[in-house]
Amino acid sequence: MDFKDEIKLFGDKVEKLKNQIHTEEATKNAFIMPFIKVLGYDVFDPFEVMPEFIADIGIKKGEKVDYAILKEGKPSILIECKHWGENLDPHNSQLFRYFHTTTAKFGLLSNGIIYRFYTDLIEQNKMDEKPFFEFNVTDIKDTQIEELKKFHKSYFDIENIQTTASELKYMNELKTLINVEFQNPSDGLVKLFAKQIYRGMLTSKVTEQFNALTKKSIQQYINDLITERLKSALKQENDVKESDMEKELTTSIEEKASIIETTEEEKEGYMIVKTILRQKIKPARITYRDAQSYFAILLDDNNRKTICRLYFNSSRKYIGTFDEQKKETRTEILIIDDLFKFEEILHKTVDWYDSEKVQAN
Repeated sequence: MDFKDEIKLFGDKVEKLKNQIHTEEATKNAFIMPFIKVLGYDVFDPFEVMPEFIADIGIKKGEKVDYAILKEGKPSILIECKHWGENLDPHNSQLFRYFHTTTAKFGLLSNGIIYRFYTDLIEQNKMDEKPFFEFNVTDIKDTQIEELKKFHKSYFDIENIQTTASELKYMNELKTLINVEFQNPSDGLVKLFAKQIYRGMLTSKVTEQFNALTKKSIQQYINDLITERLKSALKQENDVKESDMEKELTTSIEEKASIIETTEEEKEGYMIVKTILRQKIKPARITYRDAQSYFAILLDDNNRKTICRLYFNSSRKYIGTFDEQKKETRTEILIIDDLFKFEEILHKTVDWYDSEKVQAN
């Protein structure tokens, strides 16, 4: 199982179990430790994962962080845990205090559902107030999984993560800002757009008018963008389905063709029926189509105009004839020449089909 599948499976498990978890300690055991394990670390090896890691703060001794992931004997990631139902916002100060007393370059604050990763982008050895990476494990996106994968034991590289941490931090802040602007455009954004299309003076009344127009235009643009994406996705899906259906149909026809074998007895039966009917219609109008379970003799190569069916694939032989309602009746024959006994019904069947043709015209 690859990392993506593992983390998705873990997220599903958290969603199912959370209502059974009532304490912080239970959160650690049920959610945090399995999460650390998914990252490739042995939670039972104190050389890799140290629970209750001591992070003395000045004269205050014995301060402990819930877990420390170690690299070459030194802490690289400090992990502070809370109960899954707790809001994480008030708790980053505790991790902040521990951060600068150790060599760890990353701090993780989590309640087992929300995971917030911190580092020291603004001031060295001082944990930033805002996380550079955050996700909800029960609703994790593919792009977030790719970022989380960098913390896996197999790929963990401090310099590599710190290089992308700054980009992630500012991208997250920009996305938050864009969301706020889209929901309620600021005067600055409204004026930026208005100045490019309005030639008059931007009075407060005009700005207010453009505020409503900007918000409406943004929402319409996003809706159009989503609609186009959906159309494109549906078209691609339909194209794939049609392609798959064509392949399946071709394969099915080829497979059936390879299985079906027209026997000499069926050919002989076909010639007898053709002989019977040639006194009434042109022989060229009589054709056949072989199937796995029967041999159909048709009028004008039309499968809705079946003259009769020959069932010669078992020890007992049958002919299937049809009435005006196209209801089939099977009759056993002992030898192929017995087909001559059905001359009258075969003539009537052809007459019915031709009379339908005349009526239709």
